[in-house]
Amino acid sequence: QCQAPLVGTYLFRMNKRQLYYQVLDFGMIISSALMIWKGLMVVTGSESPIVVVHSGSMEPALHRGALLFLTNRIEDPIRVGEIIVFKIEGREIPIVHQVLKIHERQDGHIKFLTNGDNNAVDDRGLYKQGQVWLEKKDVVG
Repeated sequence: QCQAPLVGTYLFRMNKRQLYYQVLDFGMIISSALMIWKGLMVVTGSESPIVVVHSGSMEPALHRGALLFLTNRIEDPIRVGEIIVFKIEGREIPIVHQVLKIHERQDGHIKFLTNGDNNAVDDRGLYKQGQVWLEKKDVVG
């Protein structure tokens, strides 16, 4: 009769300990994932180093659900034909499209126009009202 309460107490303590270790392991996994994400942000220069294609506007080059690994270094030039990911003010989801035209001033400042491969018209209808060109600040990667 004396041993049953001791065994029950031992199992209760062991379960508490196991629960503590599981919570600790879960916390380590989450913090490791966050550290890896922040590390990728530093290495790639992009606020979002990995994105998912949400629409079919770039088919057949990129299909819906494709994963893209981005870089966004200041020294990387933007060229016609390059696929970029950009954010538009007032929209939550970044857009993945191709650079259609570039307008470069003599001081080196560039503006550019984009288009989805599967779209008949350029992206001016997607930009915020009054915006005709994108700038480097709009590029996520």
